[in-house]
Amino acid sequence: MGLRLWQVLGACVVALYGVVPHLWAQPTAERIGDRIVRFTDIGVRATDLEPSVALLEPRPGMGAAPADFPVEPIFFETDDNKEGFAIEIEPGTSLYGTGEVAGPLLRNGRVIECWNYDAYGYGDASPHLYQSHPWVLAVRPDGTAFGVLADTTWRVRVDLLSAIEMISDGPDFAVIVIDRDSPQEVMTALAELTGTIEMPPKWALGYHQCRYSYFPDSRVLEVARGFRERNIPADVIWMDIDYMDGFRVFTFDPEGFRSPRYTNNKLAEIGFRNVWMLDPGIKVDEDYFVYNSGTKRNIWVKSAAGTGNTDYVGEVWPGDCVFPDYTNSIAREWWSGIVSDFVRLGIDGLWNDMNEPAVFNVESKTMPLDNIHRADEDLGGQGPHAKYHNIYGMQMVRATRDGYMESYPNRRPFVLSRANYIGGHRYAATWSGDNTADWYHLESSVPMVLNLGLSGNPFTGPDIGGFAGNGDGEMFARWMSVGAMLPFARGHTGKGNIDKEPWSFGPEVEATCRRALERRYRLLPYLYTLFREAHMTGMPIVRPLFFLDPTDPALRSEDDAFLLGGDLLIVPDLTLNSDRRPALPADFETGWTRFGFDDLDDPDLPEMYLRAGSIVPSGPVLQHTGEKFLDPMTLLIALDEDGHASGTLYEDAGEGWEFRDGEFRLTTYEAITEGDSILVRATKREGRWTAPTRAVRVRILLPDGRELEGTGRENEDITIPLN
Repeated sequence: MGLRLWQVLGACVVALYGVVPHLWAQPTAERIGDRIVRFTDIGVRATDLEPSVALLEPRPGMGAAPADFPVEPIFFETDDNKEGFAIEIEPGTSLYGTGEVAGPLLRNGRVIECWNYDAYGYGDASPHLYQSHPWVLAVRPDGTAFGVLADTTWRVRVDLLSAIEMISDGPDFAVIVIDRDSPQEVMTALAELTGTIEMPPKWALGYHQCRYSYFPDSRVLEVARGFRERNIPADVIWMDIDYMDGFRVFTFDPEGFRSPRYTNNKLAEIGFRNVWMLDPGIKVDEDYFVYNSGTKRNIWVKSAAGTGNTDYVGEVWPGDCVFPDYTNSIAREWWSGIVSDFVRLGIDGLWNDMNEPAVFNVESKTMPLDNIHRADEDLGGQGPHAKYHNIYGMQMVRATRDGYMESYPNRRPFVLSRANYIGGHRYAATWSGDNTADWYHLESSVPMVLNLGLSGNPFTGPDIGGFAGNGDGEMFARWMSVGAMLPFARGHTGKGNIDKEPWSFGPEVEATCRRALERRYRLLPYLYTLFREAHMTGMPIVRPLFFLDPTDPALRSEDDAFLLGGDLLIVPDLTLNSDRRPALPADFETGWTRFGFDDLDDPDLPEMYLRAGSIVPSGPVLQHTGEKFLDPMTLLIALDEDGHASGTLYEDAGEGWEFRDGEFRLTTYEAITEGDSILVRATKREGRWTAPTRAVRVRILLPDGRELEGTGRENEDITIPLN
């Protein structure tokens, strides 16, 4: 019969890595879904392994793997007894994913560590950032693809120098492999395993303004009014840690924030939502109700010293702190209860920060690895911090989300988290952490968002303008312009830096920022439709260009441009000297049409192109999402070579859960060329919402740069002459 692939690869493992694979018996391979196989090491059963935290629910075996399944990992042990595996890749295979990582989109030749880390001012060579996604998407030369998940919460070294190799600090673990005909199909299969994002509240898709910190509350209101006075769209103002009394979570500075309810109400009067920060470090203070309450319930992470009953104490912003053990249901319920009371002050959203967990004045920047977690059995039971470090933030945001739901079960929570683990998108959105106000981090914003999307987390974005340092107006204008096109759009900066509101760099930068945000708000109907697609299928909202043609090698490494959904191509200017143009799809000249919204003359704004054959819904300029959202509606149309186009629009209340019971409207629009005119109509509607009687404007973008326009009503056919 000759050698099996695993035997051939075994010899390669010895040569490449200097470790000995288990060659004399095959790994266990069992099917857990359509072309999804779970591999375990020789003699190891899936039922013997630690529970999966990444998966939405346990996946029982469904029988032996197909005999022709094309991917087989080789398991091995390193010289220091660590468990690992390797998968050979054929020449020309491109690797992506690996979660929240700096550097380019293409991950070939990279080595990272999945280890949540307080990585302030990170750079291209930083081995680990704030989140862990032990996941690789591999695209073969023929465009077929497979995905590899190391299903372990322990620290994982991901080595993509010449193959796919992952080595864990923990015990045996499962390797889950998805094989599909395209990278898009791999992403939807990953979502089948790890779940999809919930529909966010519509206001969370607006622009967010933050800094460390707006203080006192009068400054918060001043900034909010600044947006309205200047007609710059925005929906949300954020409160960083200085709102607290001595950095004690769930408290308020007695002078600076005397009445948070009043502040929240005043913001609401002018159309602003609010988000407030909560950190996990609880100050050791016997006069502090949170510390006393948690101590009474014995819910703090324990030190391994002595009998293991001593609360671990580490230094964070408030000084000496204890840390809730979010891996334990009693601790999560305790935290959720306090969150529930907290949000009743009119709080709209919550921000969990420092939850790697970060600890000051220790080399590791976190708590000792032998600290003890009394975790629930479905998470793995009692174990060391080394096992639970990567999911600490994930379990915190899980509890935070639950707390919000306790008080507002009929609202959609918005939670943002710095630390997370693959699958944690079920609970919280994320951002790319404490970046720097320089051109490298501006350029890195795009591939970071792309790779997070390719790791199952579509609701992401950077700190627009850069967190560390000041930067300048030119860079800020460019960053706002591209940031306004990403799923999560928030401006943010650190303490001591200059002001970084859109008007802070003078009238020219302010004008560009206004145009950029007006673009975002005009495209919110399309963006909201993409969020619904992500919720239903797991498809990223921002997508790499190689999705257009996975067989085109020119697109495999392209991260200077990106797709917003399937129909918009965004080409930003990410370099100081505007000295680089991206590789574009082969049909770019004939298959894409540039368009704008009376803003084409602004050189700092990204170029936008509409795919031939598509219809993209857009709306009027809004100052916030609480205004009349889609009246009038404008359909942006680019006809294909046959004179046809189609697209969809998803609508619901923007809040609440009634959409689950059919309270929504999903409309399919089509444009058909008939003789010397174009007919535009709604051809299909799903959901129980009745079609409105709003005004509809049609913009048909022709390849030669001309436009045809027409107007009508939602329930009417609209006919537009071709001449």
